[in-house]
Amino acid sequence: MADIVPPEVRSRMMSGIRGKDTKPEMIVRRGLHAMGFRYRLHDKRLPGKPDLVLPKYRTAIFVHGCFWHGHECHLFKWPKTRPDFWRKKIESNRTRDRSNREKIEKQGWQVIELWECELRVESSKLLDRLTALGEEIKS
Repeated sequence: MADIVPPEVRSRMMSGIRGKDTKPEMIVRRGLHAMGFRYRLHDKRLPGKPDLVLPKYRTAIFVHGCFWHGHECHLFKWPKTRPDFWRKKIESNRTRDRSNREKIEKQGWQVIELWECELRVESSKLLDRLTALGEEIKS
């Protein structure tokens, strides 16, 4: 299936996708802050520059977009255009994620990965997920 927008428009759309301060990341940041957790953002001292780092708890949190990190959920679908490019791109993201996780864990840190689909739920379920996250951090 051909792309429905011209290449220039697609390029502009893709370049507008942020890597930091995304909506799912902001949800987690606000929730953790409201629960009293204090954190650093994108700490360059840890592999992969985790989205949030809680030094007190030696915990690194990655908030992954389901598409960019190839999560097998309802939000992820393999693109029909340029399938070879996208398969290579997403697989390399998955490989890098695993490598970064292993490196951080070898340094004695806890790693938590949150997915965009986990944060796209009704507010009561989101509150439950954030509360569970707080307990996971403290354990």
